[in-house]
Amino acid sequence: MTRAQLEHLIRAAAVIADDDELIIVGSQSILGAYPDAPAILLVSDEADVYPKNYPDRADLVDGSIGELSPFHETFGYYAQGVGSDTAVLPRGWEGRLIAINTPATRGATGWCLEPHDLAIAKLVAGRQKDLEFVRAMADHRMVSREVLSERLDAAVLGPELAGVVRARIDGLVGD
Repeated sequence: MTRAQLEHLIRAAAVIADDDELIIVGSQSILGAYPDAPAILLVSDEADVYPKNYPDRADLVDGSIGELSPFHETFGYYAQGVGSDTAVLPRGWEGRLIAINTPATRGATGWCLEPHDLAIAKLVAGRQKDLEFVRAMADHRMVSREVLSERLDAAVLGPELAGVVRARIDGLVGD
C-alpha cells in the first residue's frame, strides 16, 4: 500500500464512520512517519483502522470498504475495521501518534502509530510476518533497541510475555 492509497482509505473511512479522526494500528501506520517507506514494508493491501471518536463504527468501515468489498475489488486495497484493543501498545502511545492530514484526506486525519510503538505491537503479536516486519524496520534503521526496550517497559504485559518480547528484540534489532 502506498501513502496515497492510505490517504484514500482515510478519506473513505472517515465518511463512512462519520468521524474525521481514524486510528491506524496495523503495519501501514508506518506510512505516517515514513511516507516513502521501503517496499518491503508496504506489501500489505490492508490498513487496520478504527474511528477514534466512535470505535464501535469500525464494523461499518469493514463492511463498506473491507476485504472482498466492491471497494477492495475496484482499488486492490481495503480497510480492515478493528477494535481499539486490537494492538497491545505501550503506555503513552496516544501522545506519540503521527498525523496524516493532507488535501487528499479532505479534512480527515489518520493517526498513525509511532514506529517504536508499532514495533512493540508487532513483537507482542509475534506472528512470522510481524517479526519479519520488525526485522525490516530495524534493517532500515527505523527503530532502535534502546527505545524498543523503553517502550517494552511501558507496556502492560505479564512477565513471561515481556521476556518473550525482550528476546525477540534481542534477536531482531541490532544496536
